[in-house]
Amino acid sequence: MKLGYVCTNYNNSHHTVEAVRSLVLSAGAGHELHVVVVDNRSGPDSVATLRELAAATPCVDLLLNDENVGYFKGLNGGIRRLRERHPDVQHLVIGNNDLLFPPGFCDAVQQQLALFEQHPVVSPDILTLDGEHQNPHVIHTISRKRELVYDLYYASYALALAIRWAARITRTFSDRGDEQQHGVAQPIYQGHGSCYLIGPQFFRHFEELWAPTFLMGEEYFLSKQLSDKGMKTFYTPTIQLTHCCHGSLAALPSRKAWEFARDAHKIYRQHVRVLG
Repeated sequence: MKLGYVCTNYNNSHHTVEAVRSLVLSAGAGHELHVVVVDNRSGPDSVATLRELAAATPCVDLLLNDENVGYFKGLNGGIRRLRERHPDVQHLVIGNNDLLFPPGFCDAVQQQLALFEQHPVVSPDILTLDGEHQNPHVIHTISRKRELVYDLYYASYALALAIRWAARITRTFSDRGDEQQHGVAQPIYQGHGSCYLIGPQFFRHFEELWAPTFLMGEEYFLSKQLSDKGMKTFYTPTIQLTHCCHGSLAALPSRKAWEFARDAHKIYRQHVRVLG
């Protein structure tokens, strides 16, 4: 099987190195792997680490951006590069660079190739280092009550801190329970934004991801891109990987991250209204 991996990197090249190494080990001699690492103008040390990785790993291609273009826009650049240089690669893993791929990952994707003929986007079973499942992220839709909480959350940074603090105590805001169905393969409304798999069905309808924001909100924007064509993401527990974030140690949001999310929420509200 020919498989591509496109990820973004920003001043955390150690994650990229580990992700690529784990995927190369998974590919072994039985799969042909092509990787595009999109660097969003990291510092010199981080770029030097990426250059060392590319020099030591023939399947790695570096795309060094002159500016930080953000997450989905960065992925789009990598997707274009990979498809220009390897047009025969029809199945891609796209997402974060802080992923770890188990030894059987490539075999698992190969065993599920039929899914990519039916569904434009496949969401894998994503586990945190704490063993928590991050998919299925949203199975059906987001409740009106939760939408109103989101509006409060993005009304001010002070409210965001208060809501996040309350959520850590009550778990009612952050836990929808959708992830409890991690053993059930099914169409879903949104997959977790850290990783998606796309294939022939995606490229029959799209050339790239819809990327109206710099960062945040990607799960919704992808779901809308698909729904506008009458399609949905498909979640499968048979493809599994690890996302290197500590689910039990989620930090309070930084001001900058909150501002990115707030800006994405404004665009989201143009398409999804709670009142009126």
